[in-house]
Amino acid sequence: MSEPLFQLEGATVRYDAGEGVGPVDLTIAAGSTTVLLGTSGAGKSTLLRLLNGLVSPSRGRVLFRNVPPSPKDRLEMGYVVQGGGLFPHLTSAENVALMARWLGWEPERTDARLHALAELVRVPFDTLARYPMQLSGGQAQRVGLMRALMLDAPVLLLDEPLGALDPITRFDLQHDLRDAFQKLGKTVVLVTHDLGEAAFFGGTVVLLRGGLVVQKGALEELIRSPADPFVTRFVQAQSGAA
Repeated sequence: MSEPLFQLEGATVRYDAGEGVGPVDLTIAAGSTTVLLGTSGAGKSTLLRLLNGLVSPSRGRVLFRNVPPSPKDRLEMGYVVQGGGLFPHLTSAENVALMARWLGWEPERTDARLHALAELVRVPFDTLARYPMQLSGGQAQRVGLMRALMLDAPVLLLDEPLGALDPITRFDLQHDLRDAFQKLGKTVVLVTHDLGEAAFFGGTVVLLRGGLVVQKGALEELIRSPADPFVTRFVQAQSGAA
């Protein structure tokens, strides 16, 4: 079995409005795919930010390779925020290469990486000369993924990377993402509220409700052996069952 990459031990975050997550106990193995599943407000995005250190726990602890994550560790985590989060004043290529430029990469190295990633996520290279407002939704999502992959970080944290896309674009990008995950061998943590998407990407599903883990395991386990009535209702609502 792979070594634990992330460990959450009683990790808790509370905001003034009373929302947040925790306490959460969770282990994520290196090289695995984990899907954070749940309704809006369940704490999925907050949990993702706990993993990369953008949010600190008020109680409990979060460990990355057995120590609390530091700002330097974020260089090992490609992060895709909801909606892509591209900077509108930069071209797509400049968005993707932002961290590489900050780290002082040589232009030849940066250009080679841009070409390789454009081929990987199926973006015509000349598209990268456009600004975000000139991109379609699917193109913007692919550029956001390229930015997360630019430094070849071993970890990918994806916050609803396929949200607000039309069904055909979503279908195509789902297949491209899954192929990229398999080819690159990354540790992937993906946030979604869609049961079908969780089934498509596979791996371990973590179902959240009110900031707490309700059930964790393969999706088949949630369907066959729900931990409580909420799991059953969630599955039935997603599948259209009465």
